Amino acid sequence: MIKYLFSGVLLLGLWVSTALAQSFPEDADFYVNDYADLLTDSQEEDLRIILDELYTQRGIEFTVLTITRMSDYGHTGSIESFATDLFNTWGIGNAERNDGLLLLVSHLDRKLRIEVGAGYGNTLNDPMARVIDTKIVPNFRLDEYADGIRSGVEEVIYQVAGVTPGAYDASPWYQAWIRVGRFLTDLGFLLILPFAAAVPFVVRFIRRIRRNRPRICPNDGAQMRRYLEETEDDSLSPGQLMEEQLESVDYDVWYCNSCDHLTIEGYRAWFSRYGACRECGFRTVEGDSRVVKSATYSSTGLRETDYSCHHCDAQYTITSTIPKRKRSTSSSSSGSRGGGRSSGGGASGNW
Repeated sequence: MIKYLFSGVLLLGLWVSTALAQSFPEDADFYVNDYADLLTDSQEEDLRIILDELYTQRGIEFTVLTITRMSDYGHTGSIESFATDLFNTWGIGNAERNDGLLLLVSHLDRKLRIEVGAGYGNTLNDPMARVIDTKIVPNFRLDEYADGIRSGVEEVIYQVAGVTPGAYDASPWYQAWIRVGRFLTDLGFLLILPFAAAVPFVVRFIRRIRRNRPRICPNDGAQMRRYLEETEDDSLSPGQLMEEQLESVDYDVWYCNSCDHLTIEGYRAWFSRYGACRECGFRTVEGDSRVVKSATYSSTGLRETDYSCHHCDAQYTITSTIPKRKRSTSSSSSGSRGGGRSSGGGASGNW
């Protein structure tokens, strides 16, 4: 009797363990599944654009997944085993090349994993560890999850594809310049600091030569003079004065002693958040953008940007269309993946 009772308890235990077996999050989106809600809609959309570009240009499937905790899916083991099993269950990457990539963040477990396809072998283990240690974890420790994910994704793409997002079609010279810059960065901040410190001086030197070259009056051919900074304001319009105040444009005023002819030359700032206002035309407007409707695989989305002008006080909103999301060409109409597998390569971290 006891023997049969023991057998019954054993069968019951097996049934319960089966009922509580590990599951995985739904593979609802080809590029970003943010179940831990660490990203805004616009941040998700920006990531999709980057990841879709990687697939379009290199044919590499890269997926970002955030979850609240692994125990929500019945997992009590390591993040390594969870990531590998999930990777293979979803089938990330091309089945022949096994070149898929997965960035998994388990928020409340405070763990993350970059899982790579079996086709990479162990070649990406150390690079992915550096990505985690230098790009992702420092941001996560400040609760800057979106910045950490974005920086990590961009660095993974560079390590795998050899280019930064948006530079796939750049000239060989430009890509070589990017590699040189990254090489110097890898050598350490102290080595590139002198070069970085010299750039503003070089730029100012070139601009000074350009701005100080002699000007000839178009009316009588006489050599013109330039007003001093403190005296040129009387010759500038209110809009130009506001541009100078916002440092979006810097003006020089040249005058001719013979005929009183004036020439006003503007020099736009290289890095300025102010754009040209559609009402007054001066570079005195700034905008705040937001996604009001996210794009899906079947419909486009909408983005609204509210603009405010510091000169004419114009207030207006421009609506732009966000393109439909694109599925991988290796996917079926139902959105299935390429069937890639991982043998456990990659790196993990915590914060």
